[in-house]
Amino acid sequence: MNHLNLEEFERKIEYSFSDKGLLILALTHSSYANELKKGNHENNERLEFLGDAVLDMVVSEYMYQIFPKMPEGELTKLRAAVVCEPSLAGLARKVGIGRCILLGKGEESTGGRNRDSILADAFEAIIGAVCIDGGIDAAKGYVMRFMEEQIAHTKNNFKNLDGKTHLQEVIQKISKIPLEYRIIDEQGPDHNKMFLAEVIHDGKTLGKGSGRSKKEAEQTAANNALEHMNG
Repeated sequence: MNHLNLEEFERKIEYSFSDKGLLILALTHSSYANELKKGNHENNERLEFLGDAVLDMVVSEYMYQIFPKMPEGELTKLRAAVVCEPSLAGLARKVGIGRCILLGKGEESTGGRNRDSILADAFEAIIGAVCIDGGIDAAKGYVMRFMEEQIAHTKNNFKNLDGKTHLQEVIQKISKIPLEYRIIDEQGPDHNKMFLAEVIHDGKTLGKGSGRSKKEAEQTAANNALEHMNG
């Protein structure tokens, strides 16, 4: 990635880095670092770890302030829907992270540039990079530039944030066959594992979703199924 491309990307995300190396690191996938035989720390995984924590904190604080009567359980469900992998990957696509991320040849050849997990991790890594580069206030401003609309949209479109219960109610009106949830994939190290779930009814996959726990992945899959039904 040359300097011009960095400047174009910074304009897209509306943040200019003092340390351009942080932005490059945030966009460096482990597969690219491995091919160049760089150290284990010379990829975006540590920045993603930081960005994930900052994102949760900023979104939690905002929702606490903006929804003063929402109980803790509903706040938790809303936050999970907002910061889930598909949501973050969608935001990453909006700012063109897929075109800029540095990938190894293997990941490139298997469609990694458009893979939700890679895009979501890079989105969080950039949050971490902004936090280190400009401080927590800069990170808050950066996060909320994307998340304010995302939170409002998610809240308006998830009248019942317990997707599994809502989906069960919908299916029971038309069928006596129970829903089935399956965990179909696990990725990442034990401390940062991602699960992919699908929800099945009468042999047909209704939706898929991922999350940092099996329960979150099942909820995301249920919400995905509801989106398809409502679409």
